[in-house]
Amino acid sequence: QVFSHHCPFLMGPIECLADVVTPDTDIQVTLSIFELASAAGIPCEVDPALVNVLAGSKTGSGGVPDLPLSAGYNNNIHCLAKAIIHVSAALFTLHNKNIETHLKEFLLV
Repeated sequence: QVFSHHCPFLMGPIECLADVVTPDTDIQVTLSIFELASAAGIPCEVDPALVNVLAGSKTGSGGVPDLPLSAGYNNNIHCLAKAIIHVSAALFTLHNKNIETHLKEFLLV
């Protein structure tokens, strides 16, 4: 908010770009825009850093990236739903799937 207040000429175009992204937008363009937007502090549907990590693990060592040891403790179990949604959205993005449609199907299952 502070950055938007002091530099509206810089944040305005970034916010407009983030608003223009649709499910039909090319995946590489979408990731580039989301990377710019998240660097500026604007929340995005897909976390571009997570997509890069998952893409690296897909083509790299073949293993799944290590999760923090605190991933299953009772005091943060409420974050599980949000984590599932973010990881699912990143995976659907990585595989060039329509995020909104596939997340609805996933949640129905």
